[in-house]
Amino acid sequence: MLKTTSDQSNSAYPRYEKQTELVIVQPDPQMLSSERWSGFVGLSANTAGTTGIAMELVILPPGAIAQPHVHPVHETVLYLLKGRVEVCYGKGLNQCQVCEAGDFVFTPPGVPHQPRNLSDTDPVYAIAARNDSAEHEQSEPYNPES
Repeated sequence: MLKTTSDQSNSAYPRYEKQTELVIVQPDPQMLSSERWSGFVGLSANTAGTTGIAMELVILPPGAIAQPHVHPVHETVLYLLKGRVEVCYGKGLNQCQVCEAGDFVFTPPGVPHQPRNLSDTDPVYAIAARNDSAEHEQSEPYNPES
């Protein structure tokens, strides 16, 4: 049996103490089929009691483009399940790569980047993991013109 702490007031999930058992998070199937989904579905300190890693399903809606940003302290890895994404990265976002289903992508800390879904009709699905257990990744806006 999992032990929970007494502070569960601000989370949809219980907050767990040190784990001694397997934790399974089962997302709502309706949430997974939504192209406009923006919530967290995965494993984190809140959902599973992780202490050094978070893993989540990322859905990038058709035509979506993220704001340019940088993760100052954590590494991020992605595995693209479905779709094609152009990722511009580096100083001024002058380097670009197209990634597609089956590709693994590693973003080191401090590398500015901006992903864009190349399809106007289909969402991109990816699994992301980072060496930070928070549900909301730490990122800072990046101005490619500075």
